[in-house]
Amino acid sequence: MAQPVFLDVRPSKERILTRAFELAQEDPALAERLMRVNEVARGIRTVEVWVTDACNLRCKGCWFFEHDMDKQSVEIRDLGTIRAFAEDLRDNKRITSTLLIGGEPALVLDRVRVFAETIRNVTVVTNGTRPIPYDGLEDLAIAVSLWGGGPVDDELRGYGVNGRRITGLFDKALRTYTGDPRATWVYTLSEAGMPYLERTVEAIAENGNQINFGYYSDNGTDPTARLHNEERAIEEMTRMRETYPDTVIGDPYYFRTLVTGRTHWGTFGAETCPSISNDHPAHAKRLTEGHPIVGRFNAYRTDQSVQYCATTGDCDNCRDSQAVWSWLLVNMHRFLGDLDHLNTWVNLAENFYRQYYWSSYHPARQVTAQPAAGA
Repeated sequence: MAQPVFLDVRPSKERILTRAFELAQEDPALAERLMRVNEVARGIRTVEVWVTDACNLRCKGCWFFEHDMDKQSVEIRDLGTIRAFAEDLRDNKRITSTLLIGGEPALVLDRVRVFAETIRNVTVVTNGTRPIPYDGLEDLAIAVSLWGGGPVDDELRGYGVNGRRITGLFDKALRTYTGDPRATWVYTLSEAGMPYLERTVEAIAENGNQINFGYYSDNGTDPTARLHNEERAIEEMTRMRETYPDTVIGDPYYFRTLVTGRTHWGTFGAETCPSISNDHPAHAKRLTEGHPIVGRFNAYRTDQSVQYCATTGDCDNCRDSQAVWSWLLVNMHRFLGDLDHLNTWVNLAENFYRQYYWSSYHPARQVTAQPAAGA
């Protein structure tokens, strides 16, 4: 791959797209893919909403509870107030996509339904212990948490609020989401879980779901619990993508960035992460200077106040998978040196949107043309 020619750090969208489409004219198929993904991206304006501070698990390394995020706001429970908030996001902030997290959103399905009835594209992050019903929530995207795979998942996540040990979390979630196209597993890799990688991917494939790989960062430790053999992890994720292409979402470039925190132009961290709340006063300078951000994005606590970023602001111990995806996508200008780089960016964008059941890139939304009668 040739060394790309960078545009400036914060080029205009018009300049980026002009350069991209000029470059893509050398490859008509790539130009068509670029046009499609650009149309999809133009219609997505995302926020994150914490719908509850409650959870029925106390997972090791959970950023939410390790940083006492459940104690930083007074949870709003009134559905009328929650609906008014969702309508304001839709009507005044022009938000079209909402990521619902907690806590455990499946504990407050009435709140989930409010957002599903109000916002066009809704994604719910769940620990998989409680089912999210289909009736009335048919178009939700569901991100099911899985840490390590095999017995490692229970070791990391199998703790109740009172400390009681819980087992069989993965098997229970598999049964809950068997054949459910809404479900994409967020499979966070850890060193201890590597021996169980393929059998776990195979089980999810047989269950009829997808996988997006994440990275296990134990937020209860400092420094982050890094993988000792990064190259092996990257190779294995890539092998899983090649072996189970209908199940595993991703691209080797994303896998390498996720594991190492590095790209061909820089390093993931406080100054480069794009998933910061636009309306938080700490980011006023970043809005006009420095590295790109996700425009209009805010993370809202359960009292509807604005949180610093998509997680905790503990940037040294963060490798949030969605933030890594976003980092790659908002830096499109870094992929405009040649056709190979542009193709990589388009492939990343297509895989990113494939995660979501509400997206036209999701396999269940793909329509295969049927031959005309008599053809």
